[in-house]
Amino acid sequence: MPYKPVLTGIRRYETDDDMEYTFECRGFDPHRTLFCGQAFRWRETDGVYCGISGGRYAELFDNGDGTFTLRNIEKEDIPYWRSYFDLDTDYDELVKRFSSDSHMRVACSENPGIRVLIQEPFETLISFIISQNNNIKRITGIIDRLCEQFGEKTDNGFLFPTEKQLYGITAEELAPLRAGFRAKYIADAMEKLKSREVDLDSLYEKDTCTAREELKKIKGVGDKVADCVLLFAYHKTDAFPRDVWIKRVEQKLYPDGLPECIKGNEGIAQQFLFDYARTHNI
Repeated sequence: MPYKPVLTGIRRYETDDDMEYTFECRGFDPHRTLFCGQAFRWRETDGVYCGISGGRYAELFDNGDGTFTLRNIEKEDIPYWRSYFDLDTDYDELVKRFSSDSHMRVACSENPGIRVLIQEPFETLISFIISQNNNIKRITGIIDRLCEQFGEKTDNGFLFPTEKQLYGITAEELAPLRAGFRAKYIADAMEKLKSREVDLDSLYEKDTCTAREELKKIKGVGDKVADCVLLFAYHKTDAFPRDVWIKRVEQKLYPDGLPECIKGNEGIAQQFLFDYARTHNI
């Protein structure tokens, strides 16, 4: 029987509002997943991963026995975090399928534990506009400044600003972020979202090709950024973001096209191939 993550209960501690939630998920590597360039608002201190997503704060602990505990969350947010970590997808089965291809077999075995996160669409869109021609350290810094400048302050840090909080923002007003040319793209995104020329909610029901073209109405959003948003926010796993590493993988390993075994899940396979390409300097 295919493996699926098992919920092992909810436990209260400290106050009625603070929850501890433990789940089993074999083969999950939080570090690989949270710091591979999918998300930019997680920090690790002494083995504790602290992050904010979708206006929610959580602390993630690896218990070392195939189980993981989320702390300082609210009970009603459990479905959000369960979706966020994609706990209902059987990655063991996917890896088994991918491994019918020799290159994918090595990529999966050398980079175990990666999962594709399912994030809030607006935050993901703005984050990946910022990510263009950028490195993770600088992306994180710009996003931190965006949250501090425009987001709500909480006891656990600044929330990512909402759409409404950024409506009408100009590139000049974004100058303190030191985002460079990306500021004008953020401003254009906000203009198109406010007018509903681009409707993020509508993308859930659209096929990947149609949704990609919708996102590309925003200045500065090309195929790669659009596919990142569709993969990491909408879980359209056939989206296949192509950066310089992945283009090299295609040229060197798959000149005749991607293997059939990853069809429909190209985006998940891409996460393994990305680390594989960097490790082997392809």
